[in-house]
Amino acid sequence: MKKSTLHILFIGFFSFFIIQNIEARDIEQDIQVYTMPNYKNKITPQTIEEAFNSLGLDVVGNNDMNKPFLQRFKKVHYKVYNLAMFMNSDLSFRLLKKYPQFGALLPLTMSIWQDKNNNINISTLTFHAMARSTQIPDDDPDLRAYAKLIHNALKKALPQGKFKKLHVKSTHKNRSYQINFSVNIVLGKDEGIEDYIDDFEEEFEGEMESLGFLFPNITNVQDEIFDEYEYNIYDFYHTYSICKFDVIYPVSKLHPEAGAWAPCSYYIYKKKDENKMYMGFLGVNNWISTLNITDEASIKPLKEAQGMIQKIIYDMIE
Repeated sequence: MKKSTLHILFIGFFSFFIIQNIEARDIEQDIQVYTMPNYKNKITPQTIEEAFNSLGLDVVGNNDMNKPFLQRFKKVHYKVYNLAMFMNSDLSFRLLKKYPQFGALLPLTMSIWQDKNNNINISTLTFHAMARSTQIPDDDPDLRAYAKLIHNALKKALPQGKFKKLHVKSTHKNRSYQINFSVNIVLGKDEGIEDYIDDFEEEFEGEMESLGFLFPNITNVQDEIFDEYEYNIYDFYHTYSICKFDVIYPVSKLHPEAGAWAPCSYYIYKKKDENKMYMGFLGVNNWISTLNITDEASIKPLKEAQGMIQKIIYDMIE
């Protein structure tokens, strides 16, 4: 073999090795930020919502956080800061059918903010984050299709955009940080399952709201997704998007990307052939570990909020 041929083969192999390493690095990243200059303010949370909707990622909530922040804290960190929730019904159904725990990411979330340099930014979870946090196999084709759809939506929303280099190192070591609960259901005399879940959720909502938690979205998955596919194995399947101003305000100051995890989704379901109810959400260590958050001003409210939610649920199912 000629020396020039060997040289070409070596360069080809070396280039392939670099590309593979770059792809592996990108897969291991948990948060992705897509960004572009927005000097004329033509890109808004509303135009981003329209781009996502047009590709089948239905935005079920797009909340301007600066309004309540200004009222409550008298100061905002960014010219624009929105938290939005989105989902694709078909892919959500496919994933929930195989992995009920995917409800912890239903709907998915993103933060939208304009920084001091007038760049508009969108933060979403990567494929790796979705797979790791819910413990869904990383070769699942529907999860990969979901991640691809998000990439397409980001590119449509920000036509001259690019992925921003994040100078953080994840510390999760592939742990999921799921927080799960289950309880055996014992119905009272003349009590139906609908009465049971209505009473349970009314108490849950009341306890949460009394501590300052908000529900910017509640999804009746059975009615809104499963019925469309005539999938009737559940007595109920609901998800709550949970938010607390006293948490997201301090966290967003240094970590606006954290909106990829917020509002957090809490799922609750019962299958018809079981007498057990399952609940769960993704713990705040996902926020902390994926962004390597170290400041106490962010960590303290995150952990306090998680503790409040856990205590409410534990007290209710004792």
